[in-house]
Amino acid sequence: MIIASTAAAKKEYPVYHRTMKVDGITIFYREAGDPTRPTLLLLHGFPSSSHNFRTLIPLLKDDFHILAPDYPGFGFSDMPSMSEFDYTFENYSLYIEKFLVQKGVTKCSMYLFDYGAPVGMRIIQRNPGILEHLVVQNGNIYAEGLSDILKMYKKNIDENTADSRAQVYKAFELEYTMFEYLHGVGDSTKVAPESYQLDQFLMDRPGNKEIQYKLKYDYRFNIAEYPRWQETLRKLAPRVLVVWGENDPVFLKAGALAFKKDIPATEMYFYPTGHFALEEYAVEIAEKIRVFLKQ
Repeated sequence: MIIASTAAAKKEYPVYHRTMKVDGITIFYREAGDPTRPTLLLLHGFPSSSHNFRTLIPLLKDDFHILAPDYPGFGFSDMPSMSEFDYTFENYSLYIEKFLVQKGVTKCSMYLFDYGAPVGMRIIQRNPGILEHLVVQNGNIYAEGLSDILKMYKKNIDENTADSRAQVYKAFELEYTMFEYLHGVGDSTKVAPESYQLDQFLMDRPGNKEIQYKLKYDYRFNIAEYPRWQETLRKLAPRVLVVWGENDPVFLKAGALAFKKDIPATEMYFYPTGHFALEEYAVEIAEKIRVFLKQ
């Protein structure tokens, strides 16, 4: 005899890998969860893509609507030439904002990682009403968080000699890509090699390293905006969760602690790992996000 269960079957939400045209440029994105639930926008950094969130998305998709786009020139989005597309953080923010409009998203929480911080903060500054809650993972908006690595980029770019440019271009090679993934981790065997190998494969495409150099140059304009972004946070007073790999050699722990200056109630959790904290602590970070966003 078969006894029918009275409990409703739990709906399973797959992770979709989709594309959308934004002003003629194909944007690749990962989407999961029920679109009627609160949206969480995941914004990636350098030299990665939405692939960085491959372990986080399945852990959160049953509770939230997840969107994780790739910027032009990253991941599986189009890589138009520099004459066809303005590779700046300002322009990235405009394209992601248009992406959200086309997806019908008028309110969302944001997860800002690395380059995702200047992209997301520009969107918030233009359209404060879009932000619900803020999650920050090794994404910097404070001078305290700037490492010697970032300062050296600026120095070399400002010198603009053949030797100084060559020093910056070292950041686009596999040795440095692996350094960003593996420096400060507790157990390197937890870091999937396809993560940094995929990033490098895509960065090795003809013309991509020139795009990356342009973005390194453009980062100076993010630093100039830091005080205005901090003021925006003070005015909006959103709920903020900081989850941070405390051994990050690029964005320092002091940059995480600085959020308390503007949002004293910021929740903070530090993990004994490096820049790509999700490689080792996706489960733990996902649980912090789930609890935080459901409060």
